[in-house]
Amino acid sequence: MPSLNKIRSALAGGRGAGVRAHAPLAPGLRRIRTALTVFFALDGFLFAGWVVRIPAVKEQTGASASALGLALLGVSAGAVATMLLIGQLCRRIGSRRVTVLAGLLLPLGVALPPLTHSALALGLVLLVFGAAYGGLNVAMNAVAVDLVAALRRPVMPSFHAAFSLGGMLGAGLGGLVAGSLSPTRHLLLLTAVGLVVAAAAARPLLRGAIPAPGPAAEAEESPSGPVGGRPYALVAVLGLIALCTAYGEGALADWSALHLTDDLGAGAGVAAAGYSVFALAMTAGRLAGTTLLERLGPARTLVGGGAAAAVGMVAGALAPSVPLVLAGFVLTGFGLANVFPVAIARAGALAGPSGVAGASTLGYGGMLLGPVAIGFLADWFSLTSALTSVALLAAVAALVAAAVRRSALGEAP
Repeated sequence: MPSLNKIRSALAGGRGAGVRAHAPLAPGLRRIRTALTVFFALDGFLFAGWVVRIPAVKEQTGASASALGLALLGVSAGAVATMLLIGQLCRRIGSRRVTVLAGLLLPLGVALPPLTHSALALGLVLLVFGAAYGGLNVAMNAVAVDLVAALRRPVMPSFHAAFSLGGMLGAGLGGLVAGSLSPTRHLLLLTAVGLVVAAAAARPLLRGAIPAPGPAAEAEESPSGPVGGRPYALVAVLGLIALCTAYGEGALADWSALHLTDDLGAGAGVAAAGYSVFALAMTAGRLAGTTLLERLGPARTLVGGGAAAAVGMVAGALAPSVPLVLAGFVLTGFGLANVFPVAIARAGALAGPSGVAGASTLGYGGMLLGPVAIGFLADWFSLTSALTSVALLAAVAALVAAAVRRSALGEAP
């Protein structure tokens, strides 16, 4: 009989084309999974609500593209600093408790940016927002890795689909209220909604237990065999893959609206729709992610996704009309959909909570540092040229995934 750990490894990291039988989902695990899905959706909803109001906040503060990029660095600094510590906090008090705490702090942080009137003040308040965002994302992913092991299916993309769905809804709402509500009133409304939703999801998330294997058993085996002293090197590689693709997600979140308005003359509603169609494509791709992983395996999913995103973003950056740009955003969203969650899940399978924290630090660092890099590149060259860097890094992610498909992803060449 194969060991439980081997079955889990095959489902989480190996090619699962022949595996179709799944254990029944216990009611306690079902409640925890539902509550965790709500937190992922809330995270995307609040983040998107902020990013679609960036043009208005930029105008309010009078910041240039480079000054706005530096202000957005506050989100990066707060998030990355928190991620470096959050793994230890999760081990000390539990990932689910950290998820609840950060989930209550994030709605409070989203109300702060529209209260500022300078790039410096904006950067300072974004430190708080970034700290909550980083803490919530690492803690949520750590809980999700435990659930993947307990459920014995590669369901990580489904949680990230909830994040993308929340982002789509948040961006869509932002587009609807852009002409009627000020950024301050809009984001205060999101704060109220966020606090209510987080409080409602907290109790079911904290109740019950998630069966988990011991860390020694996880470290002993991987889908490709013993990893010995290499798991953290492999985590770094997986973090690099996540960084390259998350860079594109962050860039589109913060700069897609400006690209459509400044380079193509689109109105505010159409500009907000740019991120909405991207988020919708990511949602659809992630909803299909578990099936793709079971049929194709992680390596083909990552390589194909990176290549598709590279092609899509070339169109998204260089196409001369709004419909073609939006089509490019859709293809980019489909391509990027499962790369990040698969990389984080594999890091957790290889090295536990520390692997999640390490890969998440690199991955979300790319999502948060990407907008800053785009800002400087836009000042030096143009926003159109700057966005082509998204296509370049997506191609790099595909190449790296192909190179490490045996060691990090558990597949034979």
